[in-house]
Amino acid sequence: MLSSKPVAKCLARQKAFTAAVPRPARNVRAQVVAQATPVAVQEPLMVRAARGEDVERAPCWMMRQAGRYQKSYRELAKKHPGFRERSETTELIVEISLQPWNSFKPDGVILFSDILTPLPAVGVAFEIDDNQGPLIENVIRSMEQVKQLHALDLSKVQFVGSALSQLRQEVNNQAAVLGFVGSPWTLATYIIEGGSSSLYKTIKTMCYSAPELLDALLSHLADQMATYIKYQIDSGAQCVQIFDSWGGQLPPREWDRWSGPYLKRMVQSVKATHPTVPLTLYANGSGGLLERLKATGVDVVGLDWTVDMADARRRLGSDISLQGNVDPTILFASHDAIEASVRDVLKKAGNKRHILNLGHGVLVGTPEEGVGHMFDLSKQIKYSDLH
Repeated sequence: MLSSKPVAKCLARQKAFTAAVPRPARNVRAQVVAQATPVAVQEPLMVRAARGEDVERAPCWMMRQAGRYQKSYRELAKKHPGFRERSETTELIVEISLQPWNSFKPDGVILFSDILTPLPAVGVAFEIDDNQGPLIENVIRSMEQVKQLHALDLSKVQFVGSALSQLRQEVNNQAAVLGFVGSPWTLATYIIEGGSSSLYKTIKTMCYSAPELLDALLSHLADQMATYIKYQIDSGAQCVQIFDSWGGQLPPREWDRWSGPYLKRMVQSVKATHPTVPLTLYANGSGGLLERLKATGVDVVGLDWTVDMADARRRLGSDISLQGNVDPTILFASHDAIEASVRDVLKKAGNKRHILNLGHGVLVGTPEEGVGHMFDLSKQIKYSDLH
């Protein structure tokens, strides 16, 4: 009969050897599984704030944050004097859009473009004069002209899509990339008046003299601008702002007829396919329209500087995000004055659902130092510091 001791020693050595040798198949599989597990990338602060998620501070960007107040823009404009060249050339769009990003690192990087940019893609030609601004020679005054308009030709705005895609790569989720469009009413004012206007006499008269024509034009613009928003989102925009710049020129009753319904039509179309992308609606001079702006279904209401932020929050409630609304002229003042204004807006907006911005675009001649100070403050002042 064999002794059990040698057998026991042999088993012990085999056990020790087995334990010492790695098991490659199991380890490699574990590594592969670990590598295949997607790492959740946190969305930019501005996107989260717009959706109403808890954040530690209000994100900040500025309307017209890329523009003539910056020396880098003025130097570039000397080499490329045509605005349409600057706003319709992918490389220039990207470079200009990134100028404030490189200088100030805002929480939003907005596409350098113009609300009229998509008009040629629907059949409306325009030019921009250095002194007179946008000019449209063939103004629309008949139903036959409206019928000649066509669906948005995306091949004519490819520079926008390409620029947005490049901006997403450049910014790399450190800030939100913003697209924007004009509202149907605001675009129609240019198409009917032939350019900028102070009275809007022709289009306002048309509300009564040719309502069918105006409805047809606004409906077409609503559908095509909804397509344009979707194109921007698909190209990389993480938020989109709708500028109803001249909506405030309408009395509330007329806004309910000639702006609101077409905005709702746009928003509903976009939300049907891109429900989680925040949409912001900004209308200059809209203090009497705030509740109506909210009713369009947007995620964020942009405020101009004439509205007290506390009043706006009280009127609109805590279930919608607000944007704004520091007076842009304060950026010409001292650092202390800028900080007082910023803190006032932040306190009144509350510790959630707020995007810090100006109540209008950065003004020409604004000191870059003032812009930089507001951006610095936005990063320094946490919600916990405001109580």
